[in-house]
Amino acid sequence: MSTDKATETTTTSGPEPGFEIVNAVLSAEPISVAQAITAVESDTAGAVVSFSGVVRNHDGGKPVERLSYSAHPTAHQVMADVVARLAAEHAGDGGEPVRIWAAHRVGMLEIGDPALVCAVSASHRGQAFEVCSELVDRIKAEVPIWKEQFFSDGTVEWVGAGA
Repeated sequence: MSTDKATETTTTSGPEPGFEIVNAVLSAEPISVAQAITAVESDTAGAVVSFSGVVRNHDGGKPVERLSYSAHPTAHQVMADVVARLAAEHAGDGGEPVRIWAAHRVGMLEIGDPALVCAVSASHRGQAFEVCSELVDRIKAEVPIWKEQFFSDGTVEWVGAGA
């Protein structure tokens, strides 16, 4: 089931004063690394780490023409919960300011379009890398989003839609 509604969690404080969840959404609109980086930059950040998962033109040796992402109706809340839980777990890592931005696209995407974008700013690079990496892994593992791949030979494949 696809959704065209983007739920925004904007400038919400995390579980500790040092963590701020700037954005944790699913979006039918384009997303970008530049947008994410700008949103998390601050005078307290010595590091900004970003990730952009983009639609590639192949999978499993087959040429891909485009993708479509569908989300379960609870996916918006799951996304917000995943980010909040990660922030809560890392809040005790020193109390330094950390800002988090995450968005996953839904709907039809073309080759080269960003599908998942995350950015984390922190006082030090180690924490920024660690939180960003864990954020990407958790979103991919926990948020109920399914990918439909359209191959050049006319076949279609669902990824993540079943066990």
